Amino acid sequence: MIFGNVNNEFILRQIAMLPAPLQSAIRYLKDEDLAAWEPGVFDIELDGVPMILQVLDLKTAPREMLRPEIHRRNIDVQFLAAGGPERAGYYNDDQTSEVDEDLLDTPRDILFYHNLPDAPEGTIEMVPGTFAIYFPWDVHIPAIQVGDEPAPIRKIVIKVPMSACPEAVSD
Repeated sequence: MIFGNVNNEFILRQIAMLPAPLQSAIRYLKDEDLAAWEPGVFDIELDGVPMILQVLDLKTAPREMLRPEIHRRNIDVQFLAAGGPERAGYYNDDQTSEVDEDLLDTPRDILFYHNLPDAPEGTIEMVPGTFAIYFPWDVHIPAIQVGDEPAPIRKIVIKVPMSACPEAVSD
């Protein structure tokens, strides 16, 4: 999992270390006014790589009401375009979590796990401009409420195909 903020003065140096398709996705989030788009799902192409762009209007919710999720074919680049704050949870997928709903073989490419009370879950705080990149081994829980009241958020998700990123070379 990698996170940052597109308004950080070092953003271009930070993303220079990422595979080209992820760099393209972050630059797109930085340069486009996605908060002004209508909600929906859109097919886009960035530097020759087909990707899926989701524009979602959501409300944050208490952590216990949200299910951990994971994707296998796509890398999720999640971006808080407006609203919030939002907390996002994450932990490594060690294959010990109990599956709640498996939709990996559908266009959604998503698997939900049951909440695991003792999961070694970390969190990040998201404000507008914050992005989080979740790889297939990163269980994540987006849209967690901060404080006592839910907050409206405009969430952008770019789904980058794993197949567009170079595979690591093993020894």
